[in-house]
Amino acid sequence: MFRRIKEDIATVFMRDPAARSVVEVFLCYPGLHAIWMHRLAHFLWRKNFKFIARFISHISRLFTGIEIHPGAKIGRRFFIDHGAGIVIGETTEIGDDVLMYQGVTLGGTSLEKKKRHPTLGNNVEIGAGAIVLGPIKIGNNVRIAAGSVVVKDVPDNATVIGVPGRIGLGFSPEEIKRLEHGKLPDPIADALQFVMREQEKLHKKIKELEKRIEDLTR
Repeated sequence: MFRRIKEDIATVFMRDPAARSVVEVFLCYPGLHAIWMHRLAHFLWRKNFKFIARFISHISRLFTGIEIHPGAKIGRRFFIDHGAGIVIGETTEIGDDVLMYQGVTLGGTSLEKKKRHPTLGNNVEIGAGAIVLGPIKIGNNVRIAAGSVVVKDVPDNATVIGVPGRIGLGFSPEEIKRLEHGKLPDPIADALQFVMREQEKLHKKIKELEKRIEDLTR
């Protein structure tokens, strides 16, 4: 247990340049407190102490502003930065080394008692206010831009932007580590630029054909 706590604190120092001391991290990071309380609630949930688990989850929400259902499965080195307003549903599964900012929702889209929340791979980063809905799979090394709404599966090493989320590929794991929203691509703008380039090529070919026809008719 103490080894996991040390790992959690080390993760904060790795992820947040504002962290200054172990005491500060231990006492002043609600995202960390929410994760620790979730581990207890999840343990009780698996032991079939459902009511106690839900009550602990409820208390955690009151103190941290972060709602994590005790049934959710969360991997190691999970870090919630500025965690107010985060909601993580019951059948959510989160891999290792995931970073999540404020206002994120990992929500369900069904009223049936089945898998209805997202599954996140390893090394995923989700920007502020993003919404991921349904029993979809988010691959490894994925970044989801702030404010995006994701309702479809996302492959490994992809970036998702917009409403609904559109995929832009081509980021390395090193780039994924730096969630710089100002440098994210715009898939719609990229598509328009592609169309414009193709249109310019067609325009040149038409000009060449017209010139050849003129030469032949002289």
